[in-house]
This record gives sequence, C-alpha cells and structure tokens, in this order.
Amino acid sequence: MPQQKDIVKIAIQMPGAYPQLIQLDQKKPLSAVIKEVCDGWNLPGPDNYALQYADGVQTYITESNRLDIKNGCILRLTKAPGRCAEDLYKGIQSSDSGVRCDSLKELAKVSTDVTFAQEFISRDGHLLLVKIVEDANESNVIMTHTLSGFMELMDHGIVSWENLSSVFIKKIASFVNAKLTDASIQQVSLDILESMVLSSHSLFLEVKQEITMERLIAHLQVTNQQIQTKAMALLMALLQTAGDTERQDILAFLNKKNLRQYIHKNIIHSSGSVQDKMAHYLYVLQSVTLNHMEARMRTPMDCYSQEQRDILHNLRLAAFETETENSLNHERRRSLCAKEFKKLGFSNNSNPGQDLVRTPPGLLALDTMCYFAARYTDAYSRFVLENSSREDKHECPFGRSSIQLTLILCEILRIGEPPSETGSDYHPVFFSQDRLMEELFCVCIQLINKTWKEMRATQEDFDKVMQVVREQITRTLSSKPTSLELFKNKVNALNYSEILKLRQTERLHQEETLALPVVELKERLKPELLELIRQQRLNRLCQGTMFRKISSRRRQGETHTHTHTHTLKQPSASGSSHVSDCLPASPDKLWYCRLSPNHKMLHYGDAEEDTDSPTIEALQKKIPVADIKGLLTGKDCPHMKEHKGKQNKEILDLAFSITYDVEEDSLNFIAPSRTDFCLWTDGLSVLLGRDMTSESMRSELEILLSMEIKLRLLDLENVTIPESAPAVPKPPSNYNFCYDFSQTEQ
Repeated sequence: MPQQKDIVKIAIQMPGAYPQLIQLDQKKPLSAVIKEVCDGWNLPGPDNYALQYADGVQTYITESNRLDIKNGCILRLTKAPGRCAEDLYKGIQSSDSGVRCDSLKELAKVSTDVTFAQEFISRDGHLLLVKIVEDANESNVIMTHTLSGFMELMDHGIVSWENLSSVFIKKIASFVNAKLTDASIQQVSLDILESMVLSSHSLFLEVKQEITMERLIAHLQVTNQQIQTKAMALLMALLQTAGDTERQDILAFLNKKNLRQYIHKNIIHSSGSVQDKMAHYLYVLQSVTLNHMEARMRTPMDCYSQEQRDILHNLRLAAFETETENSLNHERRRSLCAKEFKKLGFSNNSNPGQDLVRTPPGLLALDTMCYFAARYTDAYSRFVLENSSREDKHECPFGRSSIQLTLILCEILRIGEPPSETGSDYHPVFFSQDRLMEELFCVCIQLINKTWKEMRATQEDFDKVMQVVREQITRTLSSKPTSLELFKNKVNALNYSEILKLRQTERLHQEETLALPVVELKERLKPELLELIRQQRLNRLCQGTMFRKISSRRRQGETHTHTHTHTLKQPSASGSSHVSDCLPASPDKLWYCRLSPNHKMLHYGDAEEDTDSPTIEALQKKIPVADIKGLLTGKDCPHMKEHKGKQNKEILDLAFSITYDVEEDSLNFIAPSRTDFCLWTDGLSVLLGRDMTSESMRSELEILLSMEIKLRLLDLENVTIPESAPAVPKPPSNYNFCYDFSQTEQ
C-alpha cells in the first residue's frame, strides 16, 4: 500500500467529458496512470495521450517533473507530445496555406515546453523551419510564426546555434536590413541574431559581416519600443562579444553615426518612459564606452618618456608666460620650472611626473588636465593665476585637485568595472555629450575652486573639500540631468551651505532623542508599528512580484540540454535542481510569485512582462505555507553555494530561497531590487513566525516611530523633557482653598 506522502489528490479534465478526481500515486509509472485515466473515459490507445497542467503554462507532465504536482492541481488529458509533434510536422508541410499557418501558430505556442521541443527536434522539425525561412516564399504572418517557433525551439539549448547554415543567417540578417519588412518579423529576427552572437565568436563574426549597422541605428529611431529594445539588445550583444580591437572599431563607427544623439532624442526624450530592459542596455552601452578609458587610467606616467614630459611642460607653458625662458641657463630654467609647477599645484614640483605615477587615475588625469587647458584656455588660466596669487595656505592646488577629481569621477562613473548583469543605472547626460568624462572634469574642476573658496579651505582641508565635491557630483548625477548644461547649473547651485543643510536634515532624521521618557514611549509604540509593517509586508506578498529567469541562451554554444530555471534555480520534479550559471536573465523570460489572500499558499508560474499582475488562477504552481521549513539568504542559498566564485556581490545581496518538504527541495529567487528583497524576506519571516530583520524594516520602523513621536510631542515644542518624572508633592494640610460652586448655584 502506498504511503500517504506519495499520494496526491488531483483533478483531470478532458473536453466533452466529466472530470475525474483521482489519487495520484507518485510511485506508479506515469504510463500506468495515463492508462487508468483513459480506461475511465473508455479511450483506446493510451500511448497517444499525455497529461499537462490545465492552468497557466500548460507544461507536459513527465517522470522528471511529476513531483512538482501538488494537492489540488488540475491536469488535462491531451495528445502526447510525440503525436502532437508528428501532427504539426505534417501540418507545416500541407499544401493548404491556412493549415500551414495554423500549424506554425500552434507550434510557436507549444514549443515553449521542452518535452514537446525534444520530440519535434528529434523529427528534424527545426530543419523544416530553417528551409521555410531560406526559401522565403511564405506570407508575413506565416514567416512570423515560423521564426517565433524556431526561436522557442532553439531557446531550450537542444540544438547548437553553430549548426545553422550561412544561407539561413543571411536570410535572417536580410529581414533586419530590409526597410519594408513586417515589424513582427524584424522583432523575432533581431532576437535570433542576438542569440547567435552570444552563443559563439564565429557566429558573432558572421552576423557582424551580414548585418548593416546603419539599419540597426535606424531601428532606434522608430516609434515601436519593441523594435528599439531588440535593436539595442543586438547592438549590446555585438559590443560585449567583440574583442578589444573589434569593439573599438564598432564604437568608433557608432560614434561617427551619432548613435548617442539618436538615443538621446528618440529613446530618452521619447513620449514613453524608458523600460527596464532598455535601461539595462543603455547602462551597458555607457559602461562599455567609458571602460575604454581604463587602459589610460591604469597606466602610470613614465618619467623617462620625453613625449609625456613634453605634455606636462606644455601644461605649464599654457598657464604662465615664459618669454625669456630660452635665455636662461639650465639651473635657472630648472628653478623656474619647479617654481611654476608648484604654483600649478603639483606636490612634487621638481619632478611633477611622480604625482601621476599612482594608478588609478594614472595618465587619465594628465589627459583631463590637458583637455581642460586646451578646450577652456581662459578658465584654465584664471584658475591657476587666481590661486597662485593667494596666500600659500589658502591656494587651491590645480594639479593635486585634478588628479583626485579624475579618480573621483572614475569611481562615480565606474570606469574599469565590467557591466553588471542586472544594472540599469545609466546617466542621461552621457547620451547628450561627446567625451563625457572630460567635459564633467572641466565643470567639476571649476566647482572645486568655487567650493574651496566657500569653505575658506587651507591645504590641510584638501580631503574635506574633495569629500564635499564628491557629494555635490553624486547628488547632482542622481537627479538624472539630461544635458551637461543642466548638470552644470544644478551642481553649482548645490553649494557648500546647501550641502551642510542637506547633511543637517539627514542627521536630524537619523538621530534619536535620547531622553528616557521618549525612549520609553518608543518602546511602547514599537509593537503596534511592527504589526503595521507586518501587515504591509503580507499585503505586498499578496500583490506579488515579477522575477526574472536565468536563461541558458548565453551558454548554447557549450551545451545542448539546458532548461530555463527560476532566477538561478528551480526545483525539479525529483527535488533536485538544474542550475544555470549566474548569468543575466533573458529579457523575455519572467515568472511571477504571490501569496494567496488567506496567507496559506504561495502561487508562482511563468508570466509575460506586459502582464501587470497575473491572477492566482493563472499561476499554476503553488507551495503550502505550512510546508515551508526555512528561509535562506545570500551565500547560504543553494543556487549560490553551488556556484561559488561565479556570482558577484550584487547578485548575492538579492538572492534568497525557501526550503520546503525536505531540505533539498527549495524555491530560489533573485529579487529585482534590494527593496523587493527586503519586502519578500520580511514577509516570509512573518509567515514563518520569525522576526523581521531587513534594513528596510528598520528604516521604516524608525520613520514611523519618528513621525509618531513628533506628533505626540507637538505640544512640548521648546520644552525640555526631564530625564526622570518630577517628584509628586506632599498633599496639603487642608483643602480650604477649594471653591464650592454648589453654594453659588443656590
């Protein structure tokens, strides 16, 4: 007799028949279960049938995923994947265009299931689709369905992209290059080319040769956001896959064709908001472009290089008039140079090249100083001459400030850091300005001089001034200025007194009132406010969150059997998990998770990005809250442990897992943001009866406490609250001072 834990109570549907309520024995072969179901409806040939989920993503039930079936699941008896693949294979070859269209449309829909995909590919169905594309004799609708089905089949990693013919690649590229191609065909074609480029370097070279860069740039100028996003995805794939020399050539070409200006006009300043995927690609383009300064940033100055020494001396000559220098002997000329380099603000005035040996910023600091001196000659001369005429202690050192400012800008712009897999923090000003690094330097070096005077700084205050300048730049860039002029106006308006006010305001928000009565009042208010936060967390879990899946697309050149996983890992049928590398999520693959209104079930399943909030009925998978055993975060998560060294700190900070049933069975997440991570880990902790521990909870509790305390103490403004309650005086010896109102009334 099967054990109770192996029995799952489910319903099985079939069109035109009454549903069957059965107790599924997980130890019994699936073929035997299907035979019993067919016998219940008197259906012959059980081998022609299979079970699949009736709701949400209608995945076929196999021996490898059957353990995902939970109590209350609704399944459907349908055609076996092999039979379905055979029927569609024949339908695609039909002489009737209507049958072909319907078959290809159905293929694009069912190819998301890996079991069907394996059956269809085993019949060389993908080659049939390749032939349809190569012949190019079909209508736009049929071609769209063909390409969509092909993309879904290839996305499983069963077949290598490198097996595709040059004819096929040329045809896909022609769809992208053509001016009058249907928009739906272009979208899928761009998606296919992106996957090819990411799969291997040889395909990158072939696609780069076939694709017309001018057409990709033209796609960014259309109003269709999907076309814009797919074109940007392909451009970024080409840039990230290219070698250093190839990347330089591509960037030079894109710069020549004014790519940044087109992005600034047609994407950043478009009527619609920038979507998450596009924001990521803009961030990648910004990062890849700025990282070409890394070589200069990490190269120290060679004090024996005559070319570099000449550049330094030209910097000096641009600041000081030295008409009689040639008439001086060697010693006097050397003494004059040292004196002028000291006025320029170099620490080592006899050998200023030594100041530029430190990396970073290395030679990049020399580049930015020379750019400022050449482009803004008057401002450069004014800076140097103004400070050389001040007292020694109060002069702002141009050389030392420039070197430190270059380092600050490198850190803020993250030059030298590879693009994050999930990053989307781009600066709109980057796309409005050529040579952003140098132009920002020119604005900010003058800001240093202004802030130096506002702070009445001396040489001992150098580090303090640079901290303030860093804060001015960071705060201004965080406001996302869309032009250099706007950045310049904002950063200059944020003077030293404004920084002090902002710091004071933030400090007041952070400081706690230490009076004992207030502390005691806070402790009394905490339970009520914590309960409010708990309810908010549970309500947020009921609303649900969209999570990204990790796709195997970027590894398809290495393997043939990858499957999609939820974020980094999704429980398989046996309780074990198929794990992908810690790679960025495929832009198209998303899943949604939410808590049921009665707080008893976690529902989750695949979802589309344009779906705001899938209903619980649309989420086919669920986990009883009572079955959840634990909550893991960061490096303790199973999908983090198995890939030590491959994940970065950003991903570690967003990873969390819940374990259920048995320890090896887990559902793994990577939150879209740190805020979502805090909301979910707090909410799950509440469900498990544990204390909330996130920094978000602590911050919100402090805000609520601060607000509540301020409201309660409004009447005590400017009143000093004593540390202890005043002593109660002794009662009076008599109460004759009381007025008897009753006698007056009589």
